[in-house]
Amino acid sequence: MPAASALNVLIVDDQQSMRILVKTCLNQIGVKDIREAADGEAGLRELITKPAHLVISDFNMPKIDGLAFLRAIRAHPPVANTAFIMLTGRADADLVQRAVQFGVNNFLVKPFTTAQLKAKLESVFGKLT
Repeated sequence: MPAASALNVLIVDDQQSMRILVKTCLNQIGVKDIREAADGEAGLRELITKPAHLVISDFNMPKIDGLAFLRAIRAHPPVANTAFIMLTGRADADLVQRAVQFGVNNFLVKPFTTAQLKAKLESVFGKLT
């Protein structure tokens, strides 16, 4: 049962407004250690430099999309076990199937609420205290 305040989260999304929204929701849940990156390429550099417990990443991004970003993380042993929640506006079966194949831990479909984000976190980490 981890404390939300103990989690280290990296938000990766090309839209600043979405990063702000996710960060605000995480703060409401009690998560304080939050970093951001504007695309998968920057996110991968950030994660390798300073590992995180969780990555919340958009699917549709320039340079490296969410699936390629997930694959890169899973292929890099020092961060391969990082929890990964895919943030997407489209939860079609093909995307879900490919993300599951690459080791995604959960999905969060836009638009979402703080309660939905908390439920996704708890499905990955267990009940947050």
